Amino acid sequence: MNLKGKTAIVTGGGSGFGMGIAEAFVKRGATVWITGRDERKLADAAAKTGARAFRADVTKPEDWDALFAAAGDMDVLVNNAGAGVKIAPVAEQDDASVAAAIAVNLTGAIMGCARAARRMGARGSGAIVNVSSVCALYAWPGWGVYTAAKAGLSKFSHSLYAELRPKGVRVFCVTPSWGQTDFNRACGIAGASEDPMSAAKCIAPAEIGTLVADLLETPDHLAVPDVTLQPMIQAIEPM
Repeated sequence: MNLKGKTAIVTGGGSGFGMGIAEAFVKRGATVWITGRDERKLADAAAKTGARAFRADVTKPEDWDALFAAAGDMDVLVNNAGAGVKIAPVAEQDDASVAAAIAVNLTGAIMGCARAARRMGARGSGAIVNVSSVCALYAWPGWGVYTAAKAGLSKFSHSLYAELRPKGVRVFCVTPSWGQTDFNRACGIAGASEDPMSAAKCIAPAEIGTLVADLLETPDHLAVPDVTLQPMIQAIEPM
């Protein structure tokens, strides 16, 4: 795939990794639609990247339908939207937080993939990128619900790859770790990204943007179903 002239949707594109991916696509000549729930953040991101802002909540089917109607015959879907919602031991989780975490990190992406699969499969071309998390690979206390959702997204991506490969549609699962984003702040927890010196050694939005764009521009007869990206500063000591 050559991104020049292609149309892409990037969910969660108002900041962080999503914004970095959108900007990389625009620089390579793609028309990019970024989505999110915060209209002000979307407008700012659109002005910075050259993308088109479209307010949408990935947990709502009607928002997906409106987005696909607006974007038209799109070539790339990047499911980047996600949220920690509540990072805490499972005994401290309430039902609403559990449901919200699964909806934004897993169910919403599946709904988007289903719509993209119908369009791309009928056309015989296209690409879907699902952004998972290193939590899908390892286990840390307090991250169980988020981990379950992201691990589900990773395995779903494998099944989707198997379904769409015969139709000429590629599916990528990108698994990043610590990034220069506001994820930890939004979850109300401390992390490496709060320390300026450490943050500089974490994954920059522009870096993951370049990675995803490069993946899409690999020859169409090759597939990269999984890729994990983590900063050297991070020590992985999993269960």
